[in-house]
Amino acid sequence: MKRKVAAIDSQGRGICVEQDLPALASGQVQVEVAASLISPGTELGQVGAMRKGPQGDKAPRPFGYANAGIVEKVGSGVEQFVPGQRVACMGGGFALHADRVCVPQNLCAAVPDGVSLEVAASTHLVATALHAIRRTIPLFGENGMVMGLGIVGQFSAQIAQLSGCHVIAVDRMPLRVEKAIQAGIECVVNATEDDPVQVAETFSLGYGIDFGIIAFGGEASGAFEQIYQSLKQTPDTHHMGRITIVGGAHISHGFAAGLGNVDVRSSARTGPGYHDEAYEHGSAYPPVFVEWPTQRNMDECLRIMASGALKVEGLYTHEFALDDIGAAVDALVETPAEALGVVLKP
Repeated sequence: MKRKVAAIDSQGRGICVEQDLPALASGQVQVEVAASLISPGTELGQVGAMRKGPQGDKAPRPFGYANAGIVEKVGSGVEQFVPGQRVACMGGGFALHADRVCVPQNLCAAVPDGVSLEVAASTHLVATALHAIRRTIPLFGENGMVMGLGIVGQFSAQIAQLSGCHVIAVDRMPLRVEKAIQAGIECVVNATEDDPVQVAETFSLGYGIDFGIIAFGGEASGAFEQIYQSLKQTPDTHHMGRITIVGGAHISHGFAAGLGNVDVRSSARTGPGYHDEAYEHGSAYPPVFVEWPTQRNMDECLRIMASGALKVEGLYTHEFALDDIGAAVDALVETPAEALGVVLKP
């Protein structure tokens, strides 16, 4: 069986290619895709550079890792899903921007009633944000600062607030600032107009920020320093708190006396299990030791979508047919200030 898949060619353009659908392996489900969501930072981060100069004659690279659809078939050893069931899927190399995919069963989660497949396509990115919040260990009533309001930053701010925290969210793009305001984030700052450090002092009622999250890639030393300057300060002038980096950021900063007593944490992926082939295809971790593996985080994300507490649809700005992947990529690469959540439909 053939399938259509979105790919990036050697010139950094989005194209739709046809290829054989992989054979359904043990522990996998075959899904007819209804919608997929582009993650621009991870998936398109190199595309701008590819468009500036010759990249050779490389074969088109299929991409995508977040979609949702209807189960068509299940492989041997799959007992948690049945044909006709609605599922959210994730995973690089599996949950591609395509019309059909084969995905390991523990990288899928049942979509509850009331959650559209378009919304469910965001589950991978929501789970990435949820895992970052778990790594941050927020406490009810704490003050948090989220730097970068792309998709993962938006979800991080919302989940931190759902955890009972007071959240200040910061970006330079007016569209992203407006989307965070619409989602109900308590304090949203356009860093081109206001100093986040000064706003944080007032917002935290003088207590200081307890934790910060950096949710974007590239050079982030300035954002790190702004979070650091906003953190609570002891009488002996040491800053204290936690800073979690969930984006692929590069940061240069002094440690020890140059940082005070600040915990710096990296958050990768969606929780334990992702990229463990045995887990992905059905093996389980002992829940008493691993409470929040990837699939349980996916399930929890879908539960808060179903409750209406997590605002997803408002973050979507564009919808394209899979055949129009070129226009979708152009929107995110050429006009990033005008695009946020971009959905593809076969």
